[in-house]
Amino acid sequence: MDRTATRPLVIVTAFTASLLIGLLMMLWAMGGVRGVTAPAAIGGPFQLTDQSGATVTEKDLQGHPTLIFFGFTHCPDVCPTSLFEMSEILRAMGKDADRVNAYFISVDPERDTAAAMKDYLSSFDPHLKGLTGDPAAIQKVLSEYRV
Repeated sequence: MDRTATRPLVIVTAFTASLLIGLLMMLWAMGGVRGVTAPAAIGGPFQLTDQSGATVTEKDLQGHPTLIFFGFTHCPDVCPTSLFEMSEILRAMGKDADRVNAYFISVDPERDTAAAMKDYLSSFDPHLKGLTGDPAAIQKVLSEYRV
């Protein structure tokens, strides 16, 4: 066979092989090809108290869409703004808001008692429940929910 006729074939083959090797290396570096996406590893068991003194656990979240906001009652701007926006969404939902869990979980359990949460949340939609607990319980939730 003529050398000039095989030269383009060698170049195309080398290019294709290097492209394939590069693609395989990228897939390997990114963790390979996944056929099924695993669910996010976020959340877990918890036991907190709402602003009325009732116990709330992760089981209360099951079967309902859930909104969770982490903050604290002495937050000057981001927390009240976010809770106001959540309240507006809940109000806009009308009766459908009854089927949604909406929680404000305190990250400052020393100051955010159930009574403090009740007083603070009186300015927002009544569907919004405040959750607090002892520092260890709050730390567990923060860790499990990657806050």
